[in-house]
Formats: sequence, C-alpha cells, structure tokens
Amino acid sequence: MTASERANGRDAIQNGRTALGIEFGSTRIKACLIDADDPSLVLAVGSHEWENELVDRVWTYSLDAIWSGVQAAYAALVADAERTHGVRPTTYGAIGVSAMMHGYLAFDAAGELLVPFRTWRNTSTGPAAAELSDLLGVNIPLRWSIAHLHQAVLDAEPHLGRLDHLTTLAGYVHERLTGRRVLGVGDASGMFPIDPGTRGYDAGLVARYDALLAETAPALAPRLALAGILPEVLVAGQPAGALTADGATLLDPSGELAPGTPLCPPEGDAGTGMVATSSVAPRTGNVSAGTSIFAMVVLERPLASVHHELDVVTTPAGDPVAMVHCNNGASELAAWVGMFGRFAEAAGTPIGSDAAYDALFREALTGDSDAGGVLAYNHLAGEPIAGLDEGRPLVVRTPGSRLTLGNFMRAQLYGVFGTLALGMRVLADEGVALDRMFAHGGMFRTAGVAQRFLAGALDAPVSVADTASEGGAWGIAVLAAYREEAERGASLAEYLRRHVFGGFAFETTTPHLDDVAGFASYIEQYRAGLAIERAAVVAVPLEAAGPASDESDASDASDESPLEGATR
Repeated sequence: MTASERANGRDAIQNGRTALGIEFGSTRIKACLIDADDPSLVLAVGSHEWENELVDRVWTYSLDAIWSGVQAAYAALVADAERTHGVRPTTYGAIGVSAMMHGYLAFDAAGELLVPFRTWRNTSTGPAAAELSDLLGVNIPLRWSIAHLHQAVLDAEPHLGRLDHLTTLAGYVHERLTGRRVLGVGDASGMFPIDPGTRGYDAGLVARYDALLAETAPALAPRLALAGILPEVLVAGQPAGALTADGATLLDPSGELAPGTPLCPPEGDAGTGMVATSSVAPRTGNVSAGTSIFAMVVLERPLASVHHELDVVTTPAGDPVAMVHCNNGASELAAWVGMFGRFAEAAGTPIGSDAAYDALFREALTGDSDAGGVLAYNHLAGEPIAGLDEGRPLVVRTPGSRLTLGNFMRAQLYGVFGTLALGMRVLADEGVALDRMFAHGGMFRTAGVAQRFLAGALDAPVSVADTASEGGAWGIAVLAAYREEAERGASLAEYLRRHVFGGFAFETTTPHLDDVAGFASYIEQYRAGLAIERAAVVAVPLEAAGPASDESDASDASDESPLEGATR
C-alpha cells in the first residue's frame, strides 16, 4: 500500500466511509475492511482460526466459539487498521455478515439453542430430503435447513415441541447484532425453495409442506408452520437493520465500537463467492474451492428436469442459480502438502508452506494427462453427488499405474475437481450456456496449475481475477457498500461491473486438448472407482478408524498458505 493509499485509508476510516465484512468459513473467521468509495481497496484485515467438532456423529460449532472467534477476528482487524493507518475504527459506513450456508440452527422463544448447530457437512437427512424432493418437485439437498427440520419431524425429536424459529449461521449472527430476524435471499434459498417472481419463499411449496405436517405431525403442525419459523427474506441492497448497543459489545467487548452502523442482508458464502468473482449475471458462473468446492451458474431459464446433483439457489439479488455443491474440496490436498512439507523438514531442508504448494503444484504439470492411472478420492465427509453417506480418503492405483510425484499430485488436484465434474456434466446435458467461468479460492494462486486443470475438467475457459484474497469477507463487505448504490437504482450486476471490477485484470486459461482428454479418461476411472469408496465406508467404520478428523485445512487459510481466500 502506497503512502497516498494509507492517507486515503486513514481519512476513510476516520470519516466512516468504509464497509466491514465478516465471514464465518469452515476453518477461519475473517474480517475485511474496505474503502466504500473504492471497494477494491482493502484497508485492514483480521482473522481467527476455528475448527468444527464431530460430537455424537454431528459436525458442529458451539455458540461460544462463534462469539469468541468473531471477537478475535474483529480485534485483529482493528489492530491492523491502527498499524497500517494509525487510527482505530470506531464506526463504519456499513457492515455485512456472511457464513457457511444451510444447516440447522433451532431456537426457542427465549432465543436458547435447542440442539447443537448442525452444519452443512452433515449427511444424516436422506429420508427427509428424498420425501421432500418428491413432495415439492424440486431437489432438496441433504444439507438444506428444511431437510434437517423434516428429518427431526420424522425422528420425532423432542426439541420440536419448543421450536420457535430457524435460521442459518449468518442469520443468527446478524440477529444478535441488529435484533432483526432476516436473511439475504441467497442464504434463504438454502433453507427453502425461492419463488423467482416474488424473490421470497415459494408460497405454493410452503403450503404443501404445511399440509404434509398436518398429516404426519398434527400436534406440531401449528408450531412448525413455515411462515412463522423462517426468517424474513431480503434482496441485496435492502436495509436490514443497524448495529445495536448490545451488538456492538458482542463484536467489540472493549467498548470502542459505537452502535448505529447499518447492516446489509446477511448472506451465504456461495453468494459472497459470486460477488467476489463478479458472477451474478445470467450466463456467468464461478467455482469456489475451499474445504468444500462448489460451482454456481446463473441461469437464463429454469432447468428442464430435477437432478439430485443440482441445487437451485439464487444470487444475492434473487436470480436463479444452478449450484453443484460438493462437501469435500481441498482438505485432503492440504493434508498431503503438509505431509510433504514435514518430509522436507525431516530431511533437513525445511521449506515454507507457500514454497511447498508451489513446488508440488508445478510438479503436477510433469505428470501424465490422465495422472498415469493414479486415482485420488478427497472424501473426508459424505458426498451426496457421489452417493456417499460418509467419506474415506483414498489413493488407488493398479500395479501398472505410473506412480511418480507428478502423477500423484496431478491425481490429487484432479481429485479436488472429481465430484464437481460429475455434477457439471449434468448441467451440460441440460444445455446450460456459459459465457465465462471464474475460479475463486487460494488453490488458484499458483499460476497456471489448478486453473489449467479446472479448465480441462470443465472443457471451458476459466478466468481468475486478482481480487482481494480475503475472498468471501471481501465479498460481503462489497455487498454492504452496495447499499447506497442500490438506493440510487443501480442493479448489483451493474454496481459490480462499474464500481468494483472495472479496473481488475482477468487471467483466462483455455483448455489444453491433452488435459481435456486426460481428465475425461481420469473421471471415467474415478466414477467406476467410487465402488471402492463405498466398500471402504463399510469396511472401515469411523469407530475403528481412530480419533475423528477435525478436517482442518489451509483452504480458509492464513497469509502463509496458497489456499488463501477460499470461502470454506
């Protein structure tokens, strides 16, 4: 940052011409402060590492961890602002909160959590998701909030008798900061299907579900009527409340933060990933790679058929999006890079994390286009698209496979994109057209490797922009800054195009023919080898596999990791 930028940043902070974005990723809580007049300028950042826990076979985070974590991230941002600009922010022009989508946060009328937070990673809702998909005529993924609610109904869970309302992680934090129970439409679309006309919950489908409840759980039906328990839906740019005195204390226990800052609607990490790659207009899409990996493609028309591989969600502005969501992303890749880094250290030639990633990613370029017959499965958790209720990371080869470091690393990178490619082929069969696909996430920081392999996997050009590495935290800060432009009538797509990305350069990689052919061969072997994964789940139960993994990875990462900027 130049001296002039530091001076301008100081003025922006002192005059409250800033936007603060906070995002709760899977392994990191991030805070990002931007200049509201120049959203591309990041003024300060802060972060805090945290981990999900496997408690009674449920992936969860505690409420205490939510608040201690966000306070630590916020304190780090304030310290960074003071260190860089010589001033501590005490107010902002706008604030936004984003978090992992979906899952189940159930509260009683007093605001007490009724059961531990069930995150998007849990795959225990199969019967409910199948019944709801048939009833509603749309795909209801296992991780959606309505699937968790209905599974609790099917299991006759006792907490339902006290249930007052449901929300997501972003919605919960936003409500505690503002007192308003609202949700951005993108995040809400992971709770219950959205009507593209009204950009609220689909009233006809709400009525169908309420009727189902009246039949299956008549005693609970009045309490569980969806209109009464789901958050109000807002679109990007709408006012969503202001920071209360209690909310200010929750963020900043030191008491320096003043109340009164307006907040934008809370959003999910998929939506902030779309904003961070300027992928909110029809015929655009993006891939976000982190702890999970998912592709978002903005639709021109409704899908012709229902597919279990595809969710229909929305942009933060409410436009329909086809989402290919995979529970497993770069975690297994990060574990292998960490192991090789430790080998270098044990051999007496320690290298930093950045150097380890760079060396191993570039070695992958020396591998065969089909990874030499080496297969890598990154399934630490269940993977609905692949038909897996649980995951077992595997490396598989035949005696005739060419096991070289290059092939091994290419297989690991291909493995990150494996399940995603299965879902994207369904989207291609639907005839969905794309003008451009953007990649988002720190694994694309090593130029010319992951981006190239993704282009081969999708058989489509892939663009990467040199956007803020804070990823989703930057994306929700941009959404917060958008409020004023929305009041002037600017659409979100127009705002991003003119005010945010006008000066950004995009590096586009077109598919290499040998990569396309090699990945096509790899994915056919990968698809057939899923039978090995299913057998491993049965043969090696979690109870026999040692302590449960905390599934930490570098994908939500620190400044030291090339996976910086991934949303999960």
